[in-house]
Amino acid sequence: MTRVIGLISGTSVDGIDAALVEISGSDLDLKIELLAGATYGYPTELREKILAVCAGSPLSMAELAALDDAIAFQFAQAALGIGSGHPPAELIGSHGQTVYHRPLGVKGEQPVTTLGYSLQLGRGEVIAEITGIKTISNFRVADIAAGGEGAPLVPKIDACLLRSSSHNRCIQNIGGISNVTYLPVSQGNWLEQVYGWDTGPGNALLDLAVEYFTNGSKTYDYNGEWAASGTPCEALVEQWLAQEFFKIPPPKSTGRELFSRDYLKQCLVESEAYNLAPADFLATLTELTVASIVESYRNFLPHMPDQVLLCGGGASNLYLKQRLQIRLDSVPVLTTDQVGLSRDFKEAIAFAVLAHWRNLGIPGNLPQVTGASEAVCLGNLYSPRSQHQSS
Repeated sequence: MTRVIGLISGTSVDGIDAALVEISGSDLDLKIELLAGATYGYPTELREKILAVCAGSPLSMAELAALDDAIAFQFAQAALGIGSGHPPAELIGSHGQTVYHRPLGVKGEQPVTTLGYSLQLGRGEVIAEITGIKTISNFRVADIAAGGEGAPLVPKIDACLLRSSSHNRCIQNIGGISNVTYLPVSQGNWLEQVYGWDTGPGNALLDLAVEYFTNGSKTYDYNGEWAASGTPCEALVEQWLAQEFFKIPPPKSTGRELFSRDYLKQCLVESEAYNLAPADFLATLTELTVASIVESYRNFLPHMPDQVLLCGGGASNLYLKQRLQIRLDSVPVLTTDQVGLSRDFKEAIAFAVLAHWRNLGIPGNLPQVTGASEAVCLGNLYSPRSQHQSS
């Protein structure tokens, strides 16, 4: 048994999810037990700074370094908090905070590389120093160096923990951005038939719209209750689904760089022709998230799944879940809780597992998912200085 802490703050920037898990096994045979899970909010000023940077706000190199350290400090405090009252963890896997993600190559007149770029702040060496625990971070760069998108990285973990011998499953994570893992029935060469990609917006546009309509007094729509009081505009949904990203076949990934505040502003402009109330607009944005998920299944899966298992913050949005069930018709929409894996902390658990694999020298990516040329070990390893000094 190895005790590992997994840490992540997603594209919603709504806090650091921390999971303390016990892991047994090595590769596809691994088993996990969640010992503790909690979400640690960012200080308001730090969250606002992160969101500003994600939206393209310029900052100096000194400011970038300070932000990197400030995020690392918060991640370290989350690790110390989740580990409190338990036997010491042996390893931390920290995804960090994504502030920029550019899939596959430079867009412009003179591209200088065919490789993508992804930047996660929250230095692993700082986390290791503060906690005294060996830390693995910067998980995406090795996949990108192998020609991949650097995302999504969770499908191999989904394959280990959520595969079924009787059902083809889609594991649908709905964070700020939505991503899917398709798991075929675990027979024969099933692992080679696992697929995954980012399907489009999750909560990002919805949260931005709630902030806009409430002048910042609210940051999200609890249970989707405001959206549920409105009526979606199907004509607008169809118009928005014509956006190029939705038509690109996998491998593909995206982020706040596309589904941004500017994207929301354009959606608001396009909605003026329909004279929508705020509730109607929120219902329409919800429908975009739902429709983009279902259309990606229809366009890019070998066939529709037998089950859909939700996780992430969007799994708690009852209205979104209801709309997804309606669009999927007879395909049951469940949550990962219902098959024994926490929907709230699944992503944090995933980075604990990726750290475990990196520590053992086991590749963590699936090339057919990310587009990488090969399976590679993910993450940079940092040992506390105390370990260096005693060795």
